[in-house]
Amino acid sequence: MTDEETLDAERDAILAALRPVADGIAATFGPVCEAVLHDYRHPENSVVAVAGSVTGRAVGGAMSEIGMRVLARGDQAEDELNYVTRTRSGKLVKASTMVLRDSTGAVFGALCVNVDVTAVGEAHALLGALAGLTDAGETPVTTFGNDLDSVVDAILDAHRIGPDRPWGGLDRAQRLDLFRGLDEHGVFAVRRAVEQVAARLGISRASAYSYLSQARAATDPTPAGGHA
Repeated sequence: MTDEETLDAERDAILAALRPVADGIAATFGPVCEAVLHDYRHPENSVVAVAGSVTGRAVGGAMSEIGMRVLARGDQAEDELNYVTRTRSGKLVKASTMVLRDSTGAVFGALCVNVDVTAVGEAHALLGALAGLTDAGETPVTTFGNDLDSVVDAILDAHRIGPDRPWGGLDRAQRLDLFRGLDEHGVFAVRRAVEQVAARLGISRASAYSYLSQARAATDPTPAGGHA
């Protein structure tokens, strides 16, 4: 057995051990809780186990925007705990994403816990209104889809690329800013994402790769000819 095969067997064992943990978490917190186990070796169908139902995830589904961001950060990724987001259907969700590492320290998956706190949020808003408090700001929306195409499309929509802001109407700086933003969201860490973005923008794959390369070069702190 090769070293990679040994590591894959180890990763499979970790995922298998966490399946009952996901079930236990969901059972403990009841119907408002969902635990999702991800295997990032297969980003297009990273969901390997789901307990509970909050975001509508299903086994075989794709990672969310959050998973893309973790994937893009690679082994530098860290746990993201107790953040609040909102699903596209309007649910207010308190969530934690805990990265999984093998014995070499490499990130290969995540255990995500999502708790529907919509009712709590509504009660908080009511009490705040009664007390004369104002809203602190909008809660960011996260797309939880069972296919990567819908997730990538949602991220593009968030960048307002559409009839009101067509690709042809963007100058070079705006185009680079778009690709930089998509890259920071982890979109291009996923296979076929460049092709999908190119198709959505109505440009060639070569042009998309060129803009991505320029965007990364513009943010690379390493001077030309220097060493990292």
